[in-house]
Amino acid sequence: MELYDRQDCPYSKKVREKLEEVGVEYEETVVPDKHTERTRVKEITGDTGVPVLVDDGIEGGYIADSGEIVSYLEERYG
Repeated sequence: MELYDRQDCPYSKKVREKLEEVGVEYEETVVPDKHTERTRVKEITGDTGVPVLVDDGIEGGYIADSGEIVSYLEERYG
């Protein structure tokens, strides 16, 4: 499981807190400030927003909305 995020982003913080709460190990990739430099996120999602959670269990391979990520984590890991 991999999380693309920003340390200063409240939506990213919400996802990190949920990951910690459910005890899931993940790899964190902090993306650059400039959206134009977020090439990997753009390759994955077609957009440059964060957070983005990449996981084999997700249909399509990723979720790019904090609320949906939290719901996924609650559903999958309790």
